[in-house]
Amino acid sequence: MFKILNKVLDPNKRELKRLQKLADQIESLGPDMEKLTDDQLRAKTEEFKSRYQNGESLDDMLVEAFAVVREAARRVLGMYPFYVQLMGGIALHEGNIAEMKTGEGKTLTSTMPVYLNAITGKGVHVVTVNEYLASRDANEMGKLFEFLGLTVGLNLNGLSKEEKQEAYNADITYGTNNEFGFDYLRDNMVLYKEQMVQRPLHYAVIDEVDSILIDEARTPLIISGSAQKSTQLYIQANAFVRTLTKDVDYTYDEKTKGVQLTEEGINKAERAFKIDNLFDISHVALNHHINQALKAHVVMQADVDYVVQDGEIVIVDQFTGRLMKGRRYSDGLHQAIEAKEGLEIQNESMTLATITFQNYFRMYEKLAGMTGTAKTEEEEFRNIYNMNVVVIPTNRPIARDDRPDLIYATMEGKFRAVVEDIAERHKKGQPVLVGTVAIETSELISKLLTKKGIKHNVLNAKNHEREAEIIAEAGKIGAVTIATNMAGRGTDIKLGEGVKELGGLAVIGTERHESRRIDNQLRGRSGRQGDPGVSQFYLSMEDELMRRFGSDNMKAMMQRLGMDDSQPIQSKMVTKAVESAQKRVEGNNFDARKQLLQYDDVLRQQREIIYKQRYEVLDSENLREIVEKMIESSVQRHVNAFCPEHEEPENWNLEHLLDYVNANVLHEGDITLADLKGKDPEEITALILEKVKERYDEKEQQLSPEQMREFEKVIVLRSVDSKWMDHIDAMDQLRQGIHLRAYGQIDPLREYQQEGFAMFEDMILAIEDEVTKYIMKAEIRNNLQRQEVAKGQAVNPKEDGENVKKKPVRKKVDVGRNDPCICGSGKKYKNCCGRV
Repeated sequence: MFKILNKVLDPNKRELKRLQKLADQIESLGPDMEKLTDDQLRAKTEEFKSRYQNGESLDDMLVEAFAVVREAARRVLGMYPFYVQLMGGIALHEGNIAEMKTGEGKTLTSTMPVYLNAITGKGVHVVTVNEYLASRDANEMGKLFEFLGLTVGLNLNGLSKEEKQEAYNADITYGTNNEFGFDYLRDNMVLYKEQMVQRPLHYAVIDEVDSILIDEARTPLIISGSAQKSTQLYIQANAFVRTLTKDVDYTYDEKTKGVQLTEEGINKAERAFKIDNLFDISHVALNHHINQALKAHVVMQADVDYVVQDGEIVIVDQFTGRLMKGRRYSDGLHQAIEAKEGLEIQNESMTLATITFQNYFRMYEKLAGMTGTAKTEEEEFRNIYNMNVVVIPTNRPIARDDRPDLIYATMEGKFRAVVEDIAERHKKGQPVLVGTVAIETSELISKLLTKKGIKHNVLNAKNHEREAEIIAEAGKIGAVTIATNMAGRGTDIKLGEGVKELGGLAVIGTERHESRRIDNQLRGRSGRQGDPGVSQFYLSMEDELMRRFGSDNMKAMMQRLGMDDSQPIQSKMVTKAVESAQKRVEGNNFDARKQLLQYDDVLRQQREIIYKQRYEVLDSENLREIVEKMIESSVQRHVNAFCPEHEEPENWNLEHLLDYVNANVLHEGDITLADLKGKDPEEITALILEKVKERYDEKEQQLSPEQMREFEKVIVLRSVDSKWMDHIDAMDQLRQGIHLRAYGQIDPLREYQQEGFAMFEDMILAIEDEVTKYIMKAEIRNNLQRQEVAKGQAVNPKEDGENVKKKPVRKKVDVGRNDPCICGSGKKYKNCCGRV
């Protein structure tokens, strides 16, 4: 009954019917487009542009524009988009996700909506997961766009500012998610408007959208600077943790991956560090270091979570199995692992700018995506990104044989069976792709195959440079390829000659991933475009997913039935149990990402305010009005503090108010105590501000207008940047400790929102006070130059390596220790700003 209802009410079916109507109209224009000459076809672009300028919508031009691209693709690329690709293209134009199976030509599908949206002249970003795919697509599809009169840019890591500006000013820009996100952050740290590279974010098409918006959604992009901290405590905490015993000194929960000291462990720590109470407020840092050392030893595993390479800890991406060079664990965990592995301990870093992919991509006016697997995460795409998943049918029916899982009692039995299966298929020449979850699994299978004398390729984080080459060979007769999870995404495995007759590509999964989507991706490597193929997953009761979710009952059942390692269970019931476990994990992960977004939204609102105001500062010709408002606010606040209206005037602290004025706003003697007496707070404020205006005018006369305007910008930018960076770091610290409030029956998120808002308001006031002080008190020199407040580098969450931010040339100002301080306080430099 429910199945019949689902068929009748299936929203995807209704959506496909609507798309088919439009696809039919595009098809019907095919013969007309065929008759056009190359020049006539090319002239259509200018025609569309002028129609758009005259008020015609993109939706009105869709049918004709898609037909133009379709015909141009035939002439330039020798490819003619299929009917189903037209449907996928329409879904993308409408800001949705087109789920198209592997080998269905997603790259060609994207050319149609990309062309249509580029007509606006606002720029279209095509986002890929790595630079190889970005370069390949920009090069191949770029020929098509250039034929039609559009410009194409390629945004790569390491380009100069001018090269990036050129790439972003093109009609269509290809690049990776990391590079687009980092450019946004860098643009909001520049000192001159001309240094910005991005235009306002208009339309983006994300390839492998699930990888970028789901798998990497929890990974914030960070530009960080180093914070000087002692490394000695890491070494001491590491030495102490090595003496601890599991279940005696600490407990470890495999499901949550939580590790805690027991009472005995706490006593041991107090004895080892010769302290009375580990939880005394003065031992917060020590407690934190011990916890991180414990996590490094118990939770973080070498060759699973990280690898040691060239004397450095390199994080392994849990989703792709790739190395994430240049990225570091935060909060001292990276240093704790370095101590564990006996490496040199690097400085902890301070966050200067940060954004999650969730919040970066939600800033685009319109967002679309393509992938082979998105339906399982449809709720998340709809709730967070307002995108629906449209499942596009395949051009030819899928002929792949997806077999039920084989489940063994132990890992040993499972791997034995996997190797036997590979050997059998290899013998008859059938190509095999073996999917693994961790690097160590791929290396174990590699050793077992080497023992059997089976030649094979290993594609994991340690050799991803040859990724495309290895994947291209994976469909040839006799090829055996071992790959971690999603290695090789975006590159088709084409079948070699005679492989179809052998049953096509065999995909063997050695473990179920915690996400069904990633298992489906592995399956989808086989059986492209109606080719034959087979997929088989081998599981064991000792696999992490099975251990975490109730394998004990099944293991006991296998033992009762007297089943040994050579007899697997193959039943749909067990497969369903595994899938329900996966659904639970997916649900947990969705909740975690949703919570992350709720926390990050607090910072997002603040970031948008600061970045908007910062841009106004860069863009403004004259900041005097803005600065005067800041001074007025600062003065008024201090007058109210020293002369509260609810107190009698004789209780006001006019002496301290005068001290404040002399130190921060005016020169000594500009206003005396006698001037202040007998006046109400409004009159006092008016008097101070009147003198401020006089001093401001004097400064204006001493300098040229250009120098004065530049002086204002230097002061405001420096204040905003330094306070904002401190604020980000403080918010980071707050967030890491806020969950402890839950023990007091308080909602941590609400506390974070309230405290974060209060901290932001304090920061704004601190900016006003600092700008007031430096504008009014600083001496202006001729070699005035804007300066970065910290050295920053992109902490890259992918494998592209470190991306060090280019810095403008600075002129150094040498001040002697006994010289008058440059801030204009009248004190010696060593007693003022030069204090160490």
